[in-house]
Amino acid sequence: MAAPIIRPYAAQDRDAIPALILPIQQIEFGIAITVDDQPDLTEIDAYYQSSAGGFWVAELDGAIVGTIGLRDIANRNGALCKMFVAAHARGRQLRVAVGLLETLVQHARQARMQNVYLATARQFVGAHRFYKKSGFREISRMALPLNFPLMDVDRKFFHLTVTPPPATPGRGATRLKGTPSPG
Repeated sequence: MAAPIIRPYAAQDRDAIPALILPIQQIEFGIAITVDDQPDLTEIDAYYQSSAGGFWVAELDGAIVGTIGLRDIANRNGALCKMFVAAHARGRQLRVAVGLLETLVQHARQARMQNVYLATARQFVGAHRFYKKSGFREISRMALPLNFPLMDVDRKFFHLTVTPPPATPGRGATRLKGTPSPG
């Protein structure tokens, strides 16, 4: 088995996204939700690929095994959406979830976002642990930005403060004469 590839969403991935996500939601976790309840599943470009947002997939042996989306919700805030990984691709060996989340956070950082918020269903207990281990802290629904895109199934809410990218000399940073260089 090859290593997973994390890459930006492409138009040819359109049918693979709901084919991955719906069985996880409906069968694995018993959530009563359809593609019609989630128009972003079939309109990735409109929901995620505008402004500072993005959508990425994890590909393993030619198949989409993971997804993650970042919606730009203004004021340097982003909404992490549609993070799903196929059961056979989960875990520490392949690190699909880690790769997807690192890609999203790096993108948010480069886009100068300051906060990433997410909302998820109560059933995704393993995901809750993963988010906490990855630096997210649980928050109340009231702590979400007013324009956060909520779904009916959302019951757990998380926040990550995005650290700015390190300044490098010659790229907007100035080192004063006589000060030691970092590192």
